[in-house]
Amino acid sequence: MTTPRDLFLVTVYDAAARPVEQGDLSLALAGAELVDLIDAGAVTLDGDLMVPAPQGATGDRLLDEAAAALKREAPYESVEDWLWRRGRGLGAAYLDALEGDGTVVAQQPRRRWLPLPTGRTEPSDSPERAGAHERWTSGEPVLAALAAAVGVRDEAAKDLAGTAPDATVTVVAAVNDAVTELAAVRQRREIEDAAFDNVWRGL
Repeated sequence: MTTPRDLFLVTVYDAAARPVEQGDLSLALAGAELVDLIDAGAVTLDGDLMVPAPQGATGDRLLDEAAAALKREAPYESVEDWLWRRGRGLGAAYLDALEGDGTVVAQQPRRRWLPLPTGRTEPSDSPERAGAHERWTSGEPVLAALAAAVGVRDEAAKDLAGTAPDATVTVVAAVNDAVTELAAVRQRREIEDAAFDNVWRGL
């Protein structure tokens, strides 16, 4: 199993009592992909710029898609830009992949506009599921930090510094910043919507 697959399973199922926003999860999944690509030697960071290595297969379809999506000519892409570009709709893509390989089992039909499956799917009793659960309950720092970025494990982020490579710390920090930015966008939209409703009520 990969870090993004494990992240999807633990945030949606192990931490189901604290539901995660689908946009936040998609950003974190893009970050998790980048962590695995760095570990695999498929990309390195020059500051916050992503410098790809010659492409090789990772053994995972979605990670291979992520590697293929890397910008391979200068100017290289920043981690932040990657998160927003790659993250679009990524939660739904991972749910489809996990359903496709039987790691997640649908309990009832899923509408395409509701990608997060709480209450409609459940994880199967599989080695992949067991591995993700073990990684979660053991408090593995990278997985815990990514989960903390989407708000399901408050205490995890402080444990990452000093336990992971600098590139991984950079990626997780970028995920935190992107999730914070997305929350600010949601808040502005809520304020604008409320103001619009107030105008209509005043007419």
